[in-house]
Amino acid sequence: MWTYAYHPRVPEKIRTAFQKFGLAKDEFTDNGHWPRQLYVREARRMVSDYVMTEKNCRRLEIVPDSVGMGAYNMDSHNIQRYITAEGYVRNEGDVQIGSRPYPISYRSIRPREEECSNLLVPICLSASHIAYGSIRMEPVFMVLGQSAATAAVQAIEQNVSLQSIDSAKLKARLLADNQMLDFESPPAPAVRSIQKTDLPGIIVDDSEAQLAGFDSQGHTTPGFIGSGYRHDGGVGDGQQKARFIPALPTTGRYLVSIAYSALANRASNVPVIIHHTEGDTQVIVDQKQKPQGKNNLHPIGTYNFNSGSKHSVEITNTATNGHVIIDAVQFLEVR
Repeated sequence: MWTYAYHPRVPEKIRTAFQKFGLAKDEFTDNGHWPRQLYVREARRMVSDYVMTEKNCRRLEIVPDSVGMGAYNMDSHNIQRYITAEGYVRNEGDVQIGSRPYPISYRSIRPREEECSNLLVPICLSASHIAYGSIRMEPVFMVLGQSAATAAVQAIEQNVSLQSIDSAKLKARLLADNQMLDFESPPAPAVRSIQKTDLPGIIVDDSEAQLAGFDSQGHTTPGFIGSGYRHDGGVGDGQQKARFIPALPTTGRYLVSIAYSALANRASNVPVIIHHTEGDTQVIVDQKQKPQGKNNLHPIGTYNFNSGSKHSVEITNTATNGHVIIDAVQFLEVR
């Protein structure tokens, strides 16, 4: 905030606007109106006998010694914002992965016994970066704090280390205190997808394309063909390419359509190059706009092709201004 208000690199208009802001006059009055503690989203964490990971958050691995549950998405905010060589602003580092309510292991909130036998860690617990992005919610910390206190009392009463308490007694006490240790939530509704066999013509899916880049995969926006789609993550301008090569049964004219799902963060200037009998034709596609054809297919013209695999359609992210989606290309013979 000080930088916005006073740094000479900031335009004067912005500095003037931010100089009107200040600290809340009715808060922290005995400390110059400054909060005494910064919010630390993620810091150093313990490594114990059990590390919570993405497998837990996706319920691919269920722990037997639950002391509470997490449910929030696995998310990580952007690390930086930078400007590409073409002058576009890009965000780097954002991750958003859905979770289902999942149990958190008691072993992840207490250290290895050889390291410490009288410590419980409900906040900086043993978890990977991506799992901690889900666990780090304040209600979860409250739940784990209550369970940690219960475990500490039982260690005192049983006169054992925290690693040696009776797990059955801990579970019984937590359940008696109405602590929710696990429940099988219904899976998320299946996202609508389209199978190649349900479409006419020759379909080349993104999984069959020749790729340079386009490593990021998605399957959350409905209407994709096959098992999902790929995107460039909004990075690597000009360095990511996908070539769709059909095995055409006959020589002739084919209507070419590309499949993509439209969203506001998509690029409005996606270059698509059709390599056909007469040469190369480039078409610019606005992926912010809904495809004009059925099944998320957007027609980009009719061209002559020879039979076999002599020709192709290429999609790149050269000088694009948003995320570029590649899903599939359809070649429909025109008779």
